[in-house]
Amino acid sequence: MNVKKRARLRRAKRARAKISELRVNRLCVYRSPRHIYAQIISPGGNEVLASASTVDKSVRSDKTGNIEAATKIGAMIAERAKAAGISKVAFDRSGYAYHGRVKALAEAAREGGLEF
Repeated sequence: MNVKKRARLRRAKRARAKISELRVNRLCVYRSPRHIYAQIISPGGNEVLASASTVDKSVRSDKTGNIEAATKIGAMIAERAKAAGISKVAFDRSGYAYHGRVKALAEAAREGGLEF
């Protein structure tokens, strides 16, 4: 495993330890060069309550690795969370910098009604 990925996972581990103390649902983000994924995971970490990604057919027709796509996914995950009865989550950025696509997804989810 390269140094960059190891450092990201170390940051993610530290953040997830803090989130687990809160015992709330977490909005977990994963990004690859081509896609971005978002999941709302239960406090125990054993159940995915809602998910959205650029792999979905409704989003895949456009470009999937940019800020516009991340904004769409943020709105989509907020909508699906509301349908599942979830309004408050902790934001788990998985060790990524709060910048670019991760920031766009978070802001769109907040505009969609999620609180974090």
